[in-house]
Amino acid sequence: MSLSSLFENPERLNRWIDIAQSSFLPLLKGALLYSLTIAIASFFIGLIIAVLTALARLSGIKPLIAFARFYVSIIRGTPLLVQLFIIFYGLPSIGLMIDPIPSAIIGFSLSVGAYSSEVVRAAILSIHKGQWEAAYSMGMTYWQALRRVVLPQAARVSIPPLSNSFISLVKDTSLASVVLVPEMFRKAQEVVAATYEPLLVYAEAALIYWVICFILSIIQDRIENKLDRYV
Repeated sequence: MSLSSLFENPERLNRWIDIAQSSFLPLLKGALLYSLTIAIASFFIGLIIAVLTALARLSGIKPLIAFARFYVSIIRGTPLLVQLFIIFYGLPSIGLMIDPIPSAIIGFSLSVGAYSSEVVRAAILSIHKGQWEAAYSMGMTYWQALRRVVLPQAARVSIPPLSNSFISLVKDTSLASVVLVPEMFRKAQEVVAATYEPLLVYAEAALIYWVICFILSIIQDRIENKLDRYV
């Protein structure tokens, strides 16, 4: 049915309006309670993994470097969807049962950790060696120099790419629907199964994703502008 014929058919138009109104709250609830919650939890856990992985790559210890490279290579070289399937559907075959939400958080955290580790590593390497030398001249140890001098500066450098990664992660949470997490896209699928109106419902879900990401991009711009004041 074309768009013009839709407006010529009041019954179909009214049905679309009723479906859009009735499905909005379930979709929004799925977005706020699950999509955003999983994204935030996965991002912070993944960020910890990213920092540890980046430090391992920079440690100079060959076993740590090899392990970090292997981890990054595995995660970056396989689709996130496959990783989620392995965690949720594959691990039970060896007796390891994980619930849907923890499965999603584990999968997304490992993905964020691998990709963000390169951002963190590049940010640390971007700090001039003179900063290290100045810290050592004040009697700081390696870890004190890293925590008090280098990481704060590296954090400012890494804010833009990490913010983009978080926004992408919010959209990627739609993949959690395949492991039965009742996030927004899963709710949209349920509504489509009941109404047989995929165009309307998926477009509504896309609109909610866009609004959330637009708000996050505004927050990102404000954080970057605030940090620029101290450069």
